[in-house]
Amino acid sequence: MGESADSSSQSFLKRHWEENRSSILDNYSRFIKRDQPLPSWSSSDVDEFAASDPVHGPTLRTAREAAKYGAAGSVIGAVSIAAFAWKYSKSPHGAALSFGAGAVFGWTFGQEFANHWLQLYRLDTMAAQVKFLEWWEKKSAGRA
Repeated sequence: MGESADSSSQSFLKRHWEENRSSILDNYSRFIKRDQPLPSWSSSDVDEFAASDPVHGPTLRTAREAAKYGAAGSVIGAVSIAAFAWKYSKSPHGAALSFGAGAVFGWTFGQEFANHWLQLYRLDTMAAQVKFLEWWEKKSAGRA
């Protein structure tokens, strides 16, 4: 009985992993596996897309704003945890490791805060990013 429970849970996890991994790869693979990479875009290009697409434009703007929350959380976490470690240990390598760990933890907390504050769980940010990349691909092909 124990073996059947383990094998069914493994197959569920494996199946779930394969489904999610393939959906992400399906969405982005044609943009990643290109002979020539897409050119860089700027904030004005994102604003132009947002103005041209009333459905996915605001979602893309919100997702980009969420990244700012993550970056701010990363800075706050890195500096505060490294300062705490330095204050109590006076160890340079401890402060450096704490700086890195604080950056990761801060980014995570910043993203979670943005997820709730900006209600990202209600938006399909992946679809908005794919639509932007499709739009950018067409626009940049016209420039070349």
